[in-house]
Amino acid sequence: MVRVKSVLVVDDDPMFAKLLEDILTSDGYRATSAANGVEALALLANEAFDLVMIDIRMPELDGPSFYRELERRNPDQARRVMFMTGGAVGAETAELLSTVRTPVLRKPLDVKEIRATVQRFFLAADSFRRRG
Repeated sequence: MVRVKSVLVVDDDPMFAKLLEDILTSDGYRATSAANGVEALALLANEAFDLVMIDIRMPELDGPSFYRELERRNPDQARRVMFMTGGAVGAETAELLSTVRTPVLRKPLDVKEIRATVQRFFLAADSFRRRG
């Protein structure tokens, strides 16, 4: 039996988060959303996700700060992230993104691009696990 992969969408735009949830669910993933980094950390305290899609700009706890806290609390979970942004990023965030080496989805997102990027993420993760 194949286990359904789970995705946590962390985005402060409820309509965008719902759209992503709908796309991911229709592709066979179990999708959950959090409105900000604080809410996401609370969810991650009780559950692991196969992928965490993080908006870079959010209130309360932005994407880079959320990532750093997740990395401190749960390094394994922090290796399963993908960032999203609707605009340019500052030098500090750009440096973080280059060290994390994860895909960055640019908003507005194309449904095909979302699907292809998520699929590539899981193919790469599965390949890495088989080699390790």
